[in-house]
Amino acid sequence: MGYRLSKIYTRTGDRGETGLGDGRRVAKDHPRVEAIGEVDTLNSHLGLLLAGLAEQGLTEVSDVLASCQHRLFDLGGELAMPSYQALTLHEVERLEAAIDVWNDELGPLENFILPSGSALVAQAHVCRSQARTAERRCQQLNAVEPLGAVGLAYLNRLSDLLFVASRIIGRRQGVAEVLWEAAKRPV
Repeated sequence: MGYRLSKIYTRTGDRGETGLGDGRRVAKDHPRVEAIGEVDTLNSHLGLLLAGLAEQGLTEVSDVLASCQHRLFDLGGELAMPSYQALTLHEVERLEAAIDVWNDELGPLENFILPSGSALVAQAHVCRSQARTAERRCQQLNAVEPLGAVGLAYLNRLSDLLFVASRIIGRRQGVAEVLWEAAKRPV
């Protein structure tokens, strides 16, 4: 990648446009900028989850998720510079392998669970739902400006990983899953 930011403010976006890595200027609500923003929000929420995991000494989980922050930054680069390709299928496969290991330990899910039980479990679910939002924004962009399949698959698999991670976090903390209870029907 080219230059690094030496000045934080440029004043070039004051009129509702921003620059992409390829030199194009687009509206700040352009689907590409929306996708970049949602990936950035996911990365920030993931950072909060990683900080909590470190505080709780859950290094097994943070070791798996820490590289995801870097890959999300790579994805943001791909979105900002459409000709740039950083993610590979290997990264998607790495997520799948982690899902398989944790899922084997957890066993089949027999009930719907709520994003609750502990602050870390809930934060993992915030990350999961934000991954889905980022994926939707990228799919919206993909409908008008085709994206590489790897980035889209990465976001989809990351949301799956975060769901399984939420369950593993609860297990490591000794926190029971909070099961969904259907509303009682009037008699």
